[in-house]
Amino acid sequence: MNIPFHHHQSAHCESGVTSNLLYHYGLNVSEPLTFGIGSGLFFAHIPFIKVNGIPATTYRVWPGQIFKKCMSRLDISYTMKSFRTEKDAFDTLDQLLEQQIPVGMLTSVFYLPYLPQAFRFRFNAHNIVVFGKVGNSYLVSDPVMDYTTTISKEDLTLARFAKGVPEPNGKIYYINKIPSQINIESAIFKGIKQTSSWMTKIVIPIFGAKGISYLANKLIQYPNKYDQRKTIQYLGNIIRMQEEIGTGGAGFRFMYAAFLQEASKILNRTELSDTSKRLTAIGDLWRNFAYESGKICKQRSTELATFNELAALLKDISKQELTLFNELFKFKLK
Repeated sequence: MNIPFHHHQSAHCESGVTSNLLYHYGLNVSEPLTFGIGSGLFFAHIPFIKVNGIPATTYRVWPGQIFKKCMSRLDISYTMKSFRTEKDAFDTLDQLLEQQIPVGMLTSVFYLPYLPQAFRFRFNAHNIVVFGKVGNSYLVSDPVMDYTTTISKEDLTLARFAKGVPEPNGKIYYINKIPSQINIESAIFKGIKQTSSWMTKIVIPIFGAKGISYLANKLIQYPNKYDQRKTIQYLGNIIRMQEEIGTGGAGFRFMYAAFLQEASKILNRTELSDTSKRLTAIGDLWRNFAYESGKICKQRSTELATFNELAALLKDISKQELTLFNELFKFKLK
């Protein structure tokens, strides 16, 4: 079985999969629009939750939320489910493919052999689409690649049931029905409202724009609190989450800026275009932070002065994002 599926390479896996699934059903909703409508942009630094022994830093919402919120806000019927057994997971997948339904799913990057070895690490929140089956192999649309590929059932099983946080548990999602009318203006507004609320209104200061300032305060403590190895390890993880996991800090700002640019045209609101340009400038600051941090990691320098400079840069980003998203929170449809 082979479903005719138009594969488009994208910047980020979940927003790319969501856009590709919508396109399959005749809705040309770009990746930035799905990212914005699905409220994909977020920030949190949670020192008491550790992944591989390192405090968790995230630049996005929890996996699955972009697809879920995008479908809900566009009033599209969808299904999302996890499985306890591998047999149930693959029986359901095969049944859906026989019904000509392309299936999005959560996988571990580590067990996807078609990716270059350098990209394969233990990250269990990578999204792909399976759109067919030939023999014992499945046809795959992986949005980070510029062409479709195949994967054996054995490898896909490992990827769908990998251990670690978060455990995929064979999770799949797919579209049931597209309504005859889509209110994209309302969906855009709800997406803006949610993201700007998360970035500014959560009281606990480890989340949103305040969380960036919180991370800056933690960063200053690293050289005095930890040895050189651990200090560099912690700083390196912040950059890794920013630059390698999806599109991270700078990339997500650029994508959200692209969303605001498209929203400006759809809603005919020039102020969103101006906000888009400001957010692009903030994305450049995130990129500077990654560049300067990378230099420190390579030199293995843990001088307090350099960490103070990095923290000052994060403080500036926090201040600018707090102002920008507070303004966006006040945005209203005319």
